[in-house]
Amino acid sequence: MNVFARSARAAIRPALARSYATEAPVADKLRLTFVLPHKALYKSTDVQQVNLAATSGDMGILANHVPTIEQLNPGIVEVIESGDVTKKFFVSGGFAIINPDSTLNINAVEAAALDEISPENLQTALAEAQKIAEGAGSDAEKAAAKVEVEVYEAIQSALSK
Repeated sequence: MNVFARSARAAIRPALARSYATEAPVADKLRLTFVLPHKALYKSTDVQQVNLAATSGDMGILANHVPTIEQLNPGIVEVIESGDVTKKFFVSGGFAIINPDSTLNINAVEAAALDEISPENLQTALAEAQKIAEGAGSDAEKAAAKVEVEVYEAIQSALSK
């Protein structure tokens, strides 16, 4: 064995020595960033919990959640800021990215606070969209109206929960 190989092996061994891992710091709050293309609803805000409707199922996210990426279904994103402060948003879809450092990034195409949605206006818009979808319009108008009906029904379902 040559001198270089012996020296290299002796120099490398200390770096390969095993040791115990130190415990990672435990976060007690979830840091939420919730953005739309035109504005940020939350920007690195500490919250207690976020509940959302993902394609894999409804989920509640707390600090130290398993990292994952989830596609959002049209539905409710509930942000529990503290024990007595909760805000609910209807989102049309998007993605939620849960990071290992207890941060959650929600990127949505559209979102509206549920308390800003008028049930009366919603019912009127739904009836109008249903009329167009079932009426004698062009195929493009009917297709657009069917999408509107699905969205209005999803919002209506969210308001009833």
